[in-house]
Amino acid sequence: MPGPDHHRRPRRTSRGAVLTLVFATVLASAAATGSLPREQGPEPAPRAGDQAPDTVDQDLLARAAAEALADGKSGTEAAEEVVSRSGDRWGAVYDKGEYETFRQALDGEYTGVGLVARRDGDGLVEIAGVRAGGPAGRAGIRAGDRLRTIDGERVDRRPVTEVVGLLRGRDRTHVALGLERAGRSWTQSLTRTKLSTESVTVRRLDGGAVLIRVAAFTRGTGGLVREAVRRAPEGAGVLLDLRGNSGGLLHEAVDAASVFLDGGLIATYDVRGKQRALYAEPGGDTARPVVALVDGGTMSAAELVTGALKDRGRAVTVGARTFGKGSVQMPSRLPDGSVAELTVGHYRTPAGHDVDGEGITPDVPAAEGAEKRAVAVLDGLGAAS
Repeated sequence: MPGPDHHRRPRRTSRGAVLTLVFATVLASAAATGSLPREQGPEPAPRAGDQAPDTVDQDLLARAAAEALADGKSGTEAAEEVVSRSGDRWGAVYDKGEYETFRQALDGEYTGVGLVARRDGDGLVEIAGVRAGGPAGRAGIRAGDRLRTIDGERVDRRPVTEVVGLLRGRDRTHVALGLERAGRSWTQSLTRTKLSTESVTVRRLDGGAVLIRVAAFTRGTGGLVREAVRRAPEGAGVLLDLRGNSGGLLHEAVDAASVFLDGGLIATYDVRGKQRALYAEPGGDTARPVVALVDGGTMSAAELVTGALKDRGRAVTVGARTFGKGSVQMPSRLPDGSVAELTVGHYRTPAGHDVDGEGITPDVPAAEGAEKRAVAVLDGLGAAS
Protein backbone atom coordinates (compact mmCIF):
# COMPACT_ATOMS: atom_id res chain seq x y z
CA MET A 1 0.00 0.00 0.00
CA PRO A 2 1.47 3.39 -0.90
CA GLY A 3 2.80 5.26 2.09
CA PRO A 4 3.74 8.85 2.92
CA ASP A 5 7.25 8.54 1.50
CA HIS A 6 6.09 8.87 -2.11
CA HIS A 7 7.35 12.00 -3.84
CA ARG A 8 6.77 13.36 -7.33
CA ARG A 9 3.89 11.97 -9.36
CA PRO A 10 2.94 9.01 -7.14
CA ARG A 11 -0.75 9.69 -7.33
CA ARG A 12 -1.50 7.56 -10.37
CA THR A 13 -0.26 4.54 -8.46
CA SER A 14 -1.51 5.72 -5.10
CA ARG A 15 -4.83 6.77 -6.50
CA GLY A 16 -5.32 3.35 -8.05
CA ALA A 17 -4.46 1.70 -4.75
CA VAL A 18 -6.69 4.01 -2.75
CA LEU A 19 -9.49 3.57 -5.25
CA THR A 20 -9.29 -0.16 -4.65
CA LEU A 21 -10.15 0.58 -1.03
CA VAL A 22 -13.42 1.59 -2.62
CA PHE A 23 -13.63 -1.66 -4.52
CA ALA A 24 -11.54 -4.22 -2.66
CA THR A 25 -14.39 -5.86 -0.81
CA VAL A 26 -17.05 -5.77 -3.39
CA LEU A 27 -14.42 -7.95 -5.10
CA ALA A 28 -14.89 -10.28 -2.18
CA SER A 29 -18.16 -10.80 -3.91
CA ALA A 30 -15.86 -9.84 -6.66
CA ALA A 31 -15.42 -6.07 -6.24
CA ALA A 32 -14.71 -3.65 -3.40
CA THR A 33 -15.57 -0.43 -1.62
CA GLY A 34 -14.07 2.24 0.55
CA SER A 35 -15.51 4.16 3.42
CA LEU A 36 -18.17 6.81 2.96
CA PRO A 37 -20.39 7.69 5.87
CA ARG A 38 -23.75 8.65 4.49
CA GLU A 39 -25.89 8.57 1.42
CA GLN A 40 -25.59 11.68 -0.65
CA GLY A 41 -26.54 12.90 -4.09
CA PRO A 42 -24.09 13.84 -6.81
CA GLU A 43 -21.73 15.62 -4.42
CA PRO A 44 -18.99 13.57 -2.74
CA ALA A 45 -19.56 12.59 0.89
CA PRO A 46 -16.90 12.63 3.62
CA ARG A 47 -15.24 9.28 4.21
CA ALA A 48 -15.30 7.66 7.65
CA GLY A 49 -17.10 10.65 9.18
CA ASP A 50 -20.36 12.52 8.68
CA GLN A 51 -19.23 16.06 9.40
CA ALA A 52 -19.34 19.10 7.14
CA PRO A 53 -16.10 19.55 5.20
CA ASP A 54 -13.36 21.81 6.50
CA THR A 55 -12.51 24.01 3.52
CA VAL A 56 -8.84 24.86 4.14
CA ASP A 57 -7.16 22.01 2.24
CA GLN A 58 -9.98 21.83 -0.27
CA ASP A 59 -9.53 25.51 -1.11
CA LEU A 60 -5.83 24.95 -1.69
CA LEU A 61 -6.55 22.09 -4.04
CA ALA A 62 -9.28 24.02 -5.84
CA ARG A 63 -6.98 27.01 -6.38
CA ALA A 64 -4.23 24.78 -7.78
CA ALA A 65 -6.69 23.06 -10.10
CA ALA A 66 -8.23 26.36 -11.26
CA GLU A 67 -4.81 27.88 -11.95
CA ALA A 68 -3.80 24.83 -13.95
CA LEU A 69 -6.98 25.00 -16.02
CA ALA A 70 -6.40 28.71 -16.68
CA ASP A 71 -2.93 27.82 -17.99
CA GLY A 72 -4.35 25.12 -20.23
CA LYS A 73 -3.05 22.31 -18.03
CA SER A 74 -4.79 19.43 -16.29
CA GLY A 75 -6.52 20.46 -13.06
CA THR A 76 -6.55 16.84 -11.94
CA GLU A 77 -2.77 16.53 -12.28
CA ALA A 78 -2.25 19.83 -10.44
CA ALA A 79 -4.36 18.53 -7.55
CA GLU A 80 -2.41 15.27 -7.58
CA GLU A 81 0.81 17.23 -7.13
CA VAL A 82 -0.63 19.06 -4.11
CA VAL A 83 -1.83 15.80 -2.53
CA SER A 84 1.51 14.14 -3.29
CA ARG A 85 3.48 16.87 -1.53
CA SER A 86 1.18 16.69 1.50
CA GLY A 87 2.68 13.33 2.53
CA ASP A 88 -0.87 12.06 3.17
CA ARG A 89 -0.89 8.26 3.03
CA TRP A 90 -4.56 8.07 2.11
CA GLY A 91 -4.87 11.33 0.16
CA ALA A 92 -6.14 10.81 -3.38
CA VAL A 93 -7.53 12.52 -6.45
CA TYR A 94 -10.17 10.75 -8.55
CA ASP A 95 -11.03 11.90 -12.03
CA LYS A 96 -14.66 12.30 -12.97
CA GLY A 97 -14.96 8.83 -14.50
CA GLU A 98 -13.33 7.12 -11.53
CA TYR A 99 -15.64 8.84 -9.10
CA GLU A 100 -18.66 7.79 -11.11
CA THR A 101 -17.41 4.19 -10.91
CA PHE A 102 -16.99 4.76 -7.17
CA ARG A 103 -20.61 5.90 -6.90
CA GLN A 104 -21.87 2.90 -8.84
CA ALA A 105 -19.94 0.55 -6.56
CA LEU A 106 -21.66 2.06 -3.54
CA ASP A 107 -24.94 1.23 -5.25
CA GLY A 108 -23.78 -2.39 -5.55
CA GLU A 109 -22.49 -2.42 -9.13
CA TYR A 110 -18.97 -2.82 -10.45
CA THR A 111 -17.03 -3.79 -13.54
CA GLY A 112 -14.74 -6.77 -13.09
CA VAL A 113 -14.15 -10.47 -13.69
CA GLY A 114 -15.75 -11.99 -10.57
CA LEU A 115 -12.76 -13.04 -8.47
CA VAL A 116 -12.01 -12.97 -4.76
CA ALA A 117 -8.26 -12.52 -4.15
CA ARG A 118 -6.35 -12.99 -0.92
CA ARG A 119 -2.77 -13.33 0.34
CA ASP A 120 -1.69 -16.84 1.29
CA GLY A 121 0.78 -17.86 3.99
CA ASP A 122 3.72 -17.59 1.58
CA GLY A 123 2.89 -14.01 0.64
CA LEU A 124 1.55 -15.03 -2.76
CA VAL A 125 -1.86 -14.16 -4.22
CA GLU A 126 -4.41 -16.91 -4.53
CA ILE A 127 -8.00 -17.04 -5.70
CA ALA A 128 -10.20 -17.34 -2.62
CA GLY A 129 -13.50 -17.45 -4.47
CA VAL A 130 -15.06 -17.23 -7.91
CA ARG A 131 -18.42 -15.67 -8.66
CA ALA A 132 -20.72 -18.16 -10.35
CA GLY A 133 -21.62 -17.02 -13.85
CA GLY A 134 -18.93 -14.32 -13.93
CA PRO A 135 -16.16 -14.13 -16.55
CA ALA A 136 -13.66 -15.98 -14.34
CA GLY A 137 -16.17 -18.68 -13.42
CA ARG A 138 -17.13 -19.28 -17.04
CA ALA A 139 -13.43 -19.63 -17.92
CA GLY A 140 -12.96 -22.43 -15.38
CA ILE A 141 -10.84 -20.53 -12.86
CA ARG A 142 -11.17 -22.12 -9.41
CA ALA A 143 -10.68 -21.19 -5.79
CA GLY A 144 -7.16 -22.18 -4.80
CA ASP A 145 -5.56 -21.21 -8.12
CA ARG A 146 -2.49 -19.00 -7.75
CA LEU A 147 -2.58 -15.59 -9.45
CA ARG A 148 0.91 -14.78 -10.74
CA THR A 149 0.50 -11.94 -13.25
CA ILE A 150 -2.09 -9.45 -14.48
CA ASP A 151 -1.50 -8.13 -18.01
CA GLY A 152 2.07 -9.32 -17.68
CA GLU A 153 2.75 -7.56 -14.36
CA ARG A 154 3.80 -9.82 -11.50
CA VAL A 155 1.58 -9.56 -8.44
CA ASP A 156 3.56 -11.71 -5.98
CA ARG A 157 3.75 -9.93 -2.62
CA ARG A 158 1.85 -6.89 -3.84
CA PRO A 159 -0.85 -5.57 -1.50
CA VAL A 160 -4.17 -7.18 -2.33
CA THR A 161 -5.67 -3.71 -2.81
CA GLU A 162 -3.23 -3.08 -5.68
CA VAL A 163 -4.07 -6.48 -7.16
CA VAL A 164 -7.74 -5.53 -7.12
CA GLY A 165 -6.92 -2.31 -8.94
CA LEU A 166 -5.07 -4.22 -11.66
CA LEU A 167 -7.94 -6.70 -11.99
CA ARG A 168 -10.39 -3.87 -12.46
CA GLY A 169 -8.21 -1.99 -14.90
CA ARG A 170 -9.23 1.47 -16.02
CA ASP A 171 -9.70 1.91 -19.74
CA ARG A 172 -9.30 -1.63 -21.01
CA THR A 173 -12.06 -4.16 -21.63
CA HIS A 174 -9.83 -7.24 -21.56
CA VAL A 175 -7.41 -8.54 -18.95
CA ALA A 176 -4.88 -11.38 -19.16
CA LEU A 177 -4.30 -13.38 -15.99
CA GLY A 178 -1.25 -15.55 -15.41
CA LEU A 179 -2.44 -18.48 -13.30
CA GLU A 180 -0.98 -21.59 -11.69
CA ARG A 181 -2.65 -24.79 -10.49
CA ALA A 182 -0.90 -27.91 -9.22
CA GLY A 183 2.33 -27.01 -10.99
CA ARG A 184 0.63 -26.12 -14.29
CA SER A 185 0.86 -22.51 -15.50
CA TRP A 186 -1.30 -20.83 -18.12
CA THR A 187 -2.58 -17.44 -19.24
CA GLN A 188 -6.30 -16.77 -19.33
CA SER A 189 -7.78 -13.80 -21.19
CA LEU A 190 -11.03 -12.48 -19.71
CA THR A 191 -13.49 -9.76 -20.70
CA ARG A 192 -14.48 -7.46 -17.86
CA THR A 193 -18.23 -7.00 -17.48
CA LYS A 194 -20.64 -5.12 -15.26
CA LEU A 195 -21.68 -7.21 -12.28
CA SER A 196 -23.95 -6.63 -9.33
CA THR A 197 -22.82 -7.40 -5.82
CA GLU A 198 -24.40 -9.25 -2.96
CA SER A 199 -23.21 -7.30 0.05
CA VAL A 200 -24.79 -9.80 2.46
CA THR A 201 -25.08 -13.56 2.09
CA VAL A 202 -26.56 -15.90 4.69
CA ARG A 203 -26.26 -19.62 5.27
CA ARG A 204 -27.26 -21.99 8.03
CA LEU A 205 -24.52 -23.89 9.81
CA ASP A 206 -24.93 -27.43 11.07
CA GLY A 207 -26.97 -27.25 14.25
CA GLY A 208 -28.83 -24.04 13.47
CA ALA A 209 -26.40 -21.15 13.86
CA VAL A 210 -26.35 -18.58 11.08
CA LEU A 211 -23.31 -17.34 9.17
CA ILE A 212 -23.83 -13.79 7.89
CA ARG A 213 -21.12 -12.73 5.47
CA VAL A 214 -20.87 -8.99 4.89
CA ALA A 215 -18.76 -8.41 1.78
CA ALA A 216 -19.17 -4.62 1.70
CA PHE A 217 -21.17 -1.88 3.38
CA THR A 218 -23.01 -0.69 0.28
CA ARG A 219 -26.45 0.85 0.31
CA GLY A 220 -28.97 -1.25 2.23
CA THR A 221 -26.41 -3.53 3.88
CA GLY A 222 -27.42 -2.64 7.44
CA GLY A 223 -31.02 -3.52 6.70
CA LEU A 224 -30.02 -6.84 5.16
CA VAL A 225 -28.03 -7.76 8.29
CA ARG A 226 -30.99 -6.81 10.45
CA GLU A 227 -33.34 -8.97 8.37
CA ALA A 228 -30.93 -11.92 8.48
CA VAL A 229 -30.80 -11.77 12.27
CA ARG A 230 -34.56 -11.37 12.51
CA ARG A 231 -35.06 -14.53 10.43
CA ALA A 232 -32.52 -16.59 12.38
CA PRO A 233 -34.00 -19.30 14.65
CA GLU A 234 -34.62 -18.23 18.22
CA GLY A 235 -31.51 -18.72 20.33
CA ALA A 236 -29.28 -19.40 17.32
CA GLY A 237 -25.85 -17.82 17.38
CA VAL A 238 -24.50 -15.56 14.65
CA LEU A 239 -21.13 -15.88 12.94
CA LEU A 240 -20.54 -12.43 11.42
CA ASP A 241 -17.96 -12.89 8.66
CA LEU A 242 -16.13 -9.63 7.91
CA ARG A 243 -13.08 -11.18 6.25
CA GLY A 244 -11.95 -9.22 3.21
CA ASN A 245 -14.43 -6.43 3.94
CA SER A 246 -12.60 -3.18 3.23
CA GLY A 247 -15.42 -0.89 4.30
CA GLY A 248 -18.29 0.95 2.70
CA LEU A 249 -20.84 3.55 3.68
CA LEU A 250 -20.30 4.42 7.31
CA HIS A 251 -23.98 4.86 8.12
CA GLU A 252 -24.55 1.31 6.87
CA ALA A 253 -21.75 0.05 9.13
CA VAL A 254 -23.31 1.87 12.10
CA ASP A 255 -26.68 0.36 11.19
CA ALA A 256 -25.15 -3.13 11.04
CA ALA A 257 -23.45 -2.73 14.43
CA SER A 258 -26.74 -1.46 15.87
CA VAL A 259 -28.36 -4.81 15.02
CA PHE A 260 -26.42 -6.32 17.94
CA LEU A 261 -26.45 -3.38 20.37
CA ASP A 262 -29.03 -1.54 22.42
CA GLY A 263 -27.76 1.98 21.86
CA GLY A 264 -24.45 3.22 23.22
CA LEU A 265 -21.12 4.23 21.75
CA ILE A 266 -19.82 2.75 18.50
CA ALA A 267 -16.77 4.93 17.91
CA THR A 268 -15.24 8.34 18.52
CA TYR A 269 -13.38 10.33 15.91
CA ASP A 270 -11.59 13.63 15.63
CA VAL A 271 -11.66 16.16 12.83
CA ARG A 272 -8.85 18.66 13.18
CA GLY A 273 -8.88 18.28 16.95
CA LYS A 274 -12.65 18.36 17.43
CA GLN A 275 -13.98 15.19 19.05
CA ARG A 276 -17.17 13.57 17.79
CA ALA A 277 -18.96 10.30 18.39
CA LEU A 278 -21.10 7.70 16.65
CA TYR A 279 -23.87 5.91 18.55
CA ALA A 280 -25.89 2.76 17.92
CA GLU A 281 -29.62 2.86 17.53
CA PRO A 282 -31.48 1.37 20.52
CA GLY A 283 -33.36 -1.92 20.36
CA GLY A 284 -30.79 -4.29 18.84
CA ASP A 285 -30.62 -8.01 19.60
CA THR A 286 -28.37 -8.33 22.65
CA ALA A 287 -29.22 -11.94 23.51
CA ARG A 288 -27.75 -14.01 20.69
CA PRO A 289 -24.13 -15.14 20.97
CA VAL A 290 -22.05 -13.46 18.27
CA VAL A 291 -18.61 -14.25 16.86
CA ALA A 292 -16.99 -11.82 14.41
CA LEU A 293 -14.59 -13.42 11.95
CA VAL A 294 -11.87 -11.03 10.67
CA ASP A 295 -8.57 -11.01 8.77
CA GLY A 296 -5.99 -8.69 7.26
CA GLY A 297 -8.49 -7.63 4.61
CA THR A 298 -10.96 -6.33 7.21
CA MET A 299 -10.53 -2.57 7.10
CA SER A 300 -12.04 0.88 7.56
CA ALA A 301 -15.79 0.78 8.31
CA ALA A 302 -15.55 -3.00 8.82
CA GLU A 303 -12.95 -2.38 11.53
CA LEU A 304 -15.30 0.15 13.10
CA VAL A 305 -17.97 -2.58 13.41
CA THR A 306 -15.41 -5.08 14.71
CA GLY A 307 -14.08 -2.65 17.32
CA ALA A 308 -17.55 -1.69 18.52
CA LEU A 309 -18.73 -5.28 19.01
CA LYS A 310 -15.43 -6.34 20.58
CA ASP A 311 -15.06 -3.43 23.02
CA ARG A 312 -18.72 -3.50 24.02
CA GLY A 313 -18.41 -7.20 24.90
CA ARG A 314 -20.99 -8.05 22.29
CA ALA A 315 -18.88 -10.37 20.14
CA VAL A 316 -15.84 -12.59 20.45
CA THR A 317 -13.48 -11.81 17.57
CA VAL A 318 -11.68 -14.64 15.77
CA GLY A 319 -9.10 -14.62 12.98
CA ALA A 320 -6.13 -12.42 12.11
CA ARG A 321 -5.27 -8.82 12.96
CA THR A 322 -7.27 -6.41 10.82
CA PHE A 323 -5.76 -4.05 8.26
CA GLY A 324 -5.55 -0.82 10.27
CA LYS A 325 -7.30 1.95 8.32
CA GLY A 326 -9.03 4.30 10.71
CA SER A 327 -8.61 7.62 8.94
CA VAL A 328 -11.16 10.33 8.13
CA GLN A 329 -10.96 11.86 4.66
CA MET A 330 -12.65 15.06 3.52
CA PRO A 331 -13.61 15.33 -0.16
CA SER A 332 -13.82 18.32 -2.46
CA ARG A 333 -15.08 18.54 -6.01
CA LEU A 334 -12.60 20.41 -8.19
CA PRO A 335 -13.40 22.76 -11.13
CA ASP A 336 -12.83 20.03 -13.74
CA GLY A 337 -15.24 17.62 -12.00
CA SER A 338 -12.59 15.50 -10.31
CA VAL A 339 -12.71 14.80 -6.57
CA ALA A 340 -9.81 15.25 -4.13
CA GLU A 341 -9.50 13.95 -0.59
CA LEU A 342 -7.10 14.60 2.29
CA THR A 343 -6.96 12.92 5.68
CA VAL A 344 -8.20 15.21 8.45
CA GLY A 345 -8.57 12.89 11.44
CA HIS A 346 -8.84 9.36 12.85
CA TYR A 347 -11.43 7.30 14.68
CA ARG A 348 -11.11 5.12 17.78
CA THR A 349 -13.05 2.17 19.15
CA PRO A 350 -15.27 2.59 22.25
CA ALA A 351 -12.34 1.61 24.48
CA GLY A 352 -10.16 4.28 22.87
CA HIS A 353 -8.15 1.97 20.61
CA ASP A 354 -6.57 3.82 17.69
CA VAL A 355 -7.21 1.67 14.63
CA ASP A 356 -5.16 3.52 12.02
CA GLY A 357 -1.86 1.77 11.41
CA GLU A 358 -2.57 -0.66 14.26
CA GLY A 359 -5.58 -2.72 13.30
CA ILE A 360 -7.57 -4.81 15.78
CA THR A 361 -6.08 -7.95 17.31
CA PRO A 362 -8.76 -10.65 17.60
CA ASP A 363 -9.58 -12.32 20.90
CA VAL A 364 -8.86 -15.73 19.38
CA PRO A 365 -6.06 -15.79 16.77
CA ALA A 366 -6.67 -18.20 13.90
CA ALA A 367 -5.18 -18.51 10.43
CA GLU A 368 -5.86 -21.79 8.64
CA GLY A 369 -9.28 -23.17 9.51
CA ALA A 370 -10.42 -19.84 10.94
CA GLU A 371 -14.07 -20.50 10.17
CA LYS A 372 -14.02 -23.85 11.95
CA ARG A 373 -12.33 -22.21 14.92
CA ALA A 374 -14.98 -19.48 14.95
CA VAL A 375 -17.78 -22.08 14.92
CA ALA A 376 -16.09 -23.86 17.86
CA VAL A 377 -15.99 -20.57 19.77
CA LEU A 378 -19.66 -20.01 18.98
CA ASP A 379 -20.38 -23.49 20.36
CA GLY A 380 -18.57 -22.54 23.53
CA LEU A 381 -20.75 -19.47 23.93
CA GLY A 382 -23.77 -21.73 24.16
CA ALA A 383 -25.17 -20.99 20.71
CA ALA A 384 -27.18 -23.37 18.63
CA SER A 385 -24.58 -24.37 16.04
